[in-house]
Amino acid sequence: MAGLRPIAYSTTQKALHWIIALMVMILLPVGFYMKDRGLATNFDALTDRLYTAHKTFGALVLLLVILRIVVRVRRGTPAPEPTLNRLQIIAAEAVHGLIYVLLLMVPVLGWFGVSAYGARGILGGFSLPEVLGKDTLLAEIILKYHGVAAIGLLLLIGAHIGAAVLHHFILKDGVVKRMLR
Repeated sequence: MAGLRPIAYSTTQKALHWIIALMVMILLPVGFYMKDRGLATNFDALTDRLYTAHKTFGALVLLLVILRIVVRVRRGTPAPEPTLNRLQIIAAEAVHGLIYVLLLMVPVLGWFGVSAYGARGILGGFSLPEVLGKDTLLAEIILKYHGVAAIGLLLLIGAHIGAAVLHHFILKDGVVKRMLR
C-alpha cells in the first residue's frame, strides 16, 4: 500500500546504521592522525599501512552507505515521533540529510584524491578503480576538501549524538529507542 510508513526501522537498517557509525568513528580520528603522522615521518611504513587501511575501509563505508540508502528508499522510515514539534522534525531531517550527503561525499573525495595521486592500493593487494589521471596538485586540492568535508561530518555527528543524548536522557521520549529496539 503506497504511502504507508513502517512502524520501526528494520534490523538491516539498524545494523547498517551502527556498523557505519562505528567505522566512521574510527576512520575520522585515524584519518587526521595519519595525515599528521605522514607529515612528521615522511610516510614511513606504518603511515603507509594506515593509509591503505583507511582507503579500504573508506571504500567499504561508501558501499555500505549506498546499500543503506537503497534499503531506506525501498523500505521507508517510521513517521517522526509524536513528541517532536515541526522545528525539531525539520532540524532532524536536515541533519540526517546532510550526514547522508557527507557520508557519500567524504569517501568519494578521498577516492578521487588518491586516484589523482596514483595511490589507489587497498588491503589484499587490490586497487580502487582509477577515476582521475595522475595529477598531484589536483590530488592535494581534492584531499584538502576531503578533510574539510570530514570535519563537517564530524560536526554533524556531534549534533546527532547531542540530540540523541538530549532525547534519551533529558526528554526521555522514544526517538533513540527507535534505533535501539
